[in-house]
Amino acid sequence: MKKIGTILFFVFIVVAALGFMEQPEKRTVPRKKAFIVPNGWPQPVYDFSKNPLTEEGIELGRQLFYEGQLSRDGNISCGTCHQQFGAFNNFDHPLSHGIDNSLTTRNAPGLFNLAWQKAFMWDGGINHLDLQPLAPITAHNEMGETIENIIQKLRKSKTYPRLFKEAFGDPTINTQRLGKALSQFLLTMVSSNSKYDRVLRGTDSFNLPEKLGYTIFKSKCSSCHTEPLFTDFSYRNTGMPLEPYLQDIGRMTITQNPADSLKFKVPSLRNVMATFPYGHDGRFFSLNNIFEHYRSNMQVMANTDTLLKNKLPLSNYEIGQLKAFLQTLTDSVFLRDPRFAAPGTSPSATRPLDLHN
Repeated sequence: MKKIGTILFFVFIVVAALGFMEQPEKRTVPRKKAFIVPNGWPQPVYDFSKNPLTEEGIELGRQLFYEGQLSRDGNISCGTCHQQFGAFNNFDHPLSHGIDNSLTTRNAPGLFNLAWQKAFMWDGGINHLDLQPLAPITAHNEMGETIENIIQKLRKSKTYPRLFKEAFGDPTINTQRLGKALSQFLLTMVSSNSKYDRVLRGTDSFNLPEKLGYTIFKSKCSSCHTEPLFTDFSYRNTGMPLEPYLQDIGRMTITQNPADSLKFKVPSLRNVMATFPYGHDGRFFSLNNIFEHYRSNMQVMANTDTLLKNKLPLSNYEIGQLKAFLQTLTDSVFLRDPRFAAPGTSPSATRPLDLHN
């Protein structure tokens, strides 16, 4: 009887052990993060119901944004071209630099307030934020990698399976989750705390040049650079002649409609003092260059925007006041926010923001 009891005891231990081993892996529950729309702003166009923000998803996205392994040689990350002190633009370079010391054909724009954008790239060629990173990742002159290789590298990593599990509940790593994680981080990049914003909230006030510049801005610029985002996200021909070497025809590349020749997305003027050089190919190195283009150097074409058929008359006095107002669109809080800096570093915002303007 004692022998039978001993056997039953060991059988119980084995069954219990097997039962423990067969228990499904416990799923982690990511912590939800609310997306706050600034007062007076329109509702975002991004569908958060299909990719709810979580603390873990945002952190995973931040890690991926600064991850060199997303490129073929392990040296180029999203953050290489999108630098925080330049409002996440390609600071100080007309054209972005890619893998193997190659040059791209465009200037990397600033990254902020992306939840309000329906399409991305200078020509609007990508219609969803979750898909946007795939273009630079796979471009031969940017990050030069394949999605298949990236997924394999992340799966073999010591840390990413854990980070994906924390963000999505299990360690599955695939293209969809890669895009969603990057989106979660990018969506948190909201720039809404400039002096302009404080004036609208009643906690600050414009000085006289800023106030005069704001009046001129509303009269001559706001049709395209619509408040509060300071862009209407349209595509317009602003009289910039075709650059012979680049041969970039803009929106027409996507639509194949000749009427869209040399049309590019209207950029936001938020943080404009930090996002030089300007234009899709960085041809304007200062605001003075831009103002001179609009008042004197435009090449009016058949499909130049109707608002600019007579160019844009601006006196030196008006330009001075406009520059004073545009200074108020600099969000120094955003440029120095540690939440957006590379993991383990402090954000660098020490360069003069208006050095070339």
